[in-house]
Amino acid sequence: MLRPKKLYSKTSIDSTRHNHENEGYMPTSQLVEALNQALSWELRAIAMYAHYSAYVSGIHRLHLSAHFSNEVNESVMHAATVRSAIVKLDGTAITERDPSPIVHTSNYREILEEAYQTEKAAAEIYGGILPLVEELGDSELYDSLEVVYFDEQRSVEELRMMMKE
Repeated sequence: MLRPKKLYSKTSIDSTRHNHENEGYMPTSQLVEALNQALSWELRAIAMYAHYSAYVSGIHRLHLSAHFSNEVNESVMHAATVRSAIVKLDGTAITERDPSPIVHTSNYREILEEAYQTEKAAAEIYGGILPLVEELGDSELYDSLEVVYFDEQRSVEELRMMMKE
């Protein structure tokens, strides 16, 4: 099972708050670190979905190839949203994808399982980012990232349904 590496924690955020009068203060470096983790997974998803769109075979190819091409486009949009958030916070966006391996297969069941695990990991990452953005108090940023989170949750459910017998 794919698991995103934890780059931040509530404790690490709390420990960097020392000597700030505003109790709501949360250093943007922690948020930028978490956003870069999300960006690395979006970059991985772009590569993975492009690969699977090309390699999926069998009776499900017509449907799944188009589906995975659409997922590439969604991941590009998510990456752009996250990258913009990082720039807004005066951070530096990474350019490398998450190093988790992309399984090479043309078997549609294995591809769906890999996609499902990837979407679950992404949803978990965004679920951890939203409280950090909420703490920062930027409602525009929160709204844009919440949309991405809901997209990831929708993808998890869609893939779960596609894998049902």
